[in-house]
Amino acid sequence: MRIPLSVAALVAGATVLALAGCTQAAESTASTADGAFTLYSGRDEALIQPLIDQFEEQSGISVEVRYGNTAELGALLLEEGDATPAQVFLAQDAGALGALANAGLFATLPATTTDAVPAGFTSTDDTWVGVTGRARVITYDSEALAATDVPTSVDAFTDPAWSGKFGIAPTNASFQAFVTAYRVLNGEEAADEWVKAVAANNPVIFDNNRAILAAVNDGVIEAGLINHYYWFAQAAETGEANMRAQLSYPEAGDAGSIVNVTGAGLLAGAADDADALEFIDYLVGAKAQQYFVDETYEYPLITGIDAPAGLPALDSLVNPDLDLADLDTLEDTQALLGKHGLI
Repeated sequence: MRIPLSVAALVAGATVLALAGCTQAAESTASTADGAFTLYSGRDEALIQPLIDQFEEQSGISVEVRYGNTAELGALLLEEGDATPAQVFLAQDAGALGALANAGLFATLPATTTDAVPAGFTSTDDTWVGVTGRARVITYDSEALAATDVPTSVDAFTDPAWSGKFGIAPTNASFQAFVTAYRVLNGEEAADEWVKAVAANNPVIFDNNRAILAAVNDGVIEAGLINHYYWFAQAAETGEANMRAQLSYPEAGDAGSIVNVTGAGLLAGAADDADALEFIDYLVGAKAQQYFVDETYEYPLITGIDAPAGLPALDSLVNPDLDLADLDTLEDTQALLGKHGLI
């Protein structure tokens, strides 16, 4: 069963997100495993529902799903607090998970769950677990640019030579997580200067990564910042030979080269809900991890599952100076983007 987000809930949720730092921790109350649980999913229904259907068939557990934008659902969870009907939150990025963990909304996951994923791709305090990896990349128009013309650092997009020629999606959770990483890696002053310069450089604004990729592939813009798997999904549909858009990976260590994760957390009120925990364990199990490889072209995070063909080794992209647990100040990033008129 899908429950649509009401406009009122979205507005209220967005307001509460700005107050995340003031939210009090929800008290944990035991819940009973009754063969059903409620999931808030910040990942698209088209991607996730088939996996949920597989889980329901295998486990006999019924999953009631509320779909929405990761940031909006995170805000809604902060508003609902311990009254939330949700037992599990599946998020598009580590930043949203960290913000909820800081607000005390997650129960501690068993070590048997979190140990399935290597350190660096999951929480440091067992409040949430990473599910898949997604690399930030630059997509570029191969008919307008040679591979050697593509920047190796996102700092290049502040150059006036790129004015009006590149695309970003400032309201997208992945972009906001990237800007948060820029703040963490380079400091607040440098991040402020980068956002200010990018905003002044007339970027073409899109709602999401998919729209950016389409614009590059159609020759509307020369480059854009996206997650890697959008390109692989489109190439699988149209054939790689038909892809005008190509990918370039920023140099290791650059803020633009981060590998973020999707992840899941168990709400505090569901600390003893065996059904909800079984679903989280399923997400980091071999069957679900292979599903993400085959269907969404994301990096698996457990051993024994190969990454999609054509992807660089995950270890070659990881920034050793970045702890994903530090991507938890999304409200500060949103304020920064708003300050310079990007949202």
